[in-house]
Amino acid sequence: MLTVLEHPLLATHLTALRDRATSPAAFRGHLDAMGRLMAYPVLAGLAVRPVWVETPLAPARGAVLADEPVLVPILRAGLGLLDAFCAAAPGASVSHLGLYRDVVAGQPVAYFENFPPAWATRPVVVLDPMLATGGSLAAALAKLDQWGARNVVVAAVLAAPAGIQRIEREYPAARVFVAAVDDRLNERDFIVPGLGDAGDRQYGTP
Repeated sequence: MLTVLEHPLLATHLTALRDRATSPAAFRGHLDAMGRLMAYPVLAGLAVRPVWVETPLAPARGAVLADEPVLVPILRAGLGLLDAFCAAAPGASVSHLGLYRDVVAGQPVAYFENFPPAWATRPVVVLDPMLATGGSLAAALAKLDQWGARNVVVAAVLAAPAGIQRIEREYPAARVFVAAVDDRLNERDFIVPGLGDAGDRQYGTP
């Protein structure tokens, strides 16, 4: 299920990310700001359990998370959203997933993963700024399915129709949150108009 988040601050930060003149440091700052705005609706489905606390005046009923989420940034670009989601959910665990695209086979290949089996029952949030062809996200969701995770949410800044359609076709139970959906992919599978390669722009890679 796709949810497009609409907010004037998301729109202004996304405009800065699109601007080719935005420096890597500024790009990281705007991406982090978008992550902080997106974290709250993305995490809104977390279950809580009731607790009682003592205020300075009287007992009060409150709530704590029933299960802390597991954040799964897809390396490298997903790291740009990680700090924002950690700030929103300080008790979260982090499971990194490294993927690269085999240019010959045209398929994503996992080169690093760390997801302990005990985390499979917890809510999982996949972080990846760009949902282009859907290849990397589909590979990540396949890994999570293999690891036994069932409660999975995806946070992405920008998506293309082709990627959305692939995820909806292959993983219809996945909940995907994005800040915008662009027009199309070009011949190199870049989102158009897009913002370029999110990983390269964060770290100044030529």
